[in-house]
Amino acid sequence: MDMQTWRDDWTRATDAAEAIRAALAALGVPEAAWTSVRPVVTKTGRAYVELGTVQAEVVEETAEALRLPSAH
Repeated sequence: MDMQTWRDDWTRATDAAEAIRAALAALGVPEAAWTSVRPVVTKTGRAYVELGTVQAEVVEETAEALRLPSAH
């Protein structure tokens, strides 16, 4: 994988990690509960977000928020 591909995928993973952090913060989840969220790029160039260990109540809140009807 070339460096530009890696950088592009790193940016994508970082943006996605920031998006989930912002969503958790908007739910009122304290930062300490989601500090393990981090971007990851595999050696094959796939962008991922590692959620790490997240408290069960945070996951329940997130799941409930995802089940809400869209405002669109």
